[in-house]
Amino acid sequence: MLYILLKYLLAPFFYLLCRPIIIGKRHLYIKGKVIFVCNHISMLDPVMLAMFSPRHIHFMAKAELFHHWYMRIFFRGLLAFPVNRNQADMQSMKKALKVLDQGKAFGIFPEGKRTITDSMDDLEKGAAFLAIRSSAPVIPVYIKRDSYTNLHFEMAVGTPLRVSDIVATTSKSQLVDVVTDEISDSIQALRAQIEK
Repeated sequence: MLYILLKYLLAPFFYLLCRPIIIGKRHLYIKGKVIFVCNHISMLDPVMLAMFSPRHIHFMAKAELFHHWYMRIFFRGLLAFPVNRNQADMQSMKKALKVLDQGKAFGIFPEGKRTITDSMDDLEKGAAFLAIRSSAPVIPVYIKRDSYTNLHFEMAVGTPLRVSDIVATTSKSQLVDVVTDEISDSIQALRAQIEK
């Protein structure tokens, strides 16, 4: 599999070049179905998350990357599948739920696009929807903003967010919004910890 081949060929290079600091790395070792949610500052974010995680992580990628047959082969080999970012893409959500139902790890960048400011954008609701539907724990992740400019990669990983606890105390009409806010707060807490 291309994902495994590239990961183990490139991992030593990334460790030497980026001198990574992973705060809370133990949380990456969670077993079973899990959703990793991360801020989005660079196209390298999924690469770095996959590189430093012991889990094989499936990702959504914008549909434009899959237009050519050779790109489809490449990205599918990297455990990615397309998502249409211009509308609610239920096919992609069903694919993500299938990944989680199989006990695998799924990664998502709920800002929806890369941020160009020092603050995080508001989160889209797809991550919360997946967490509620799958009952998978959510692991918040934050990549420090200057990780790619000074070649000193720094990432913080938080404790699992158990959505089942929120479901038990929240009305259905507010559930997606409340879970989205909890995910945002978790990532923001990591941001406050690492951006000093």
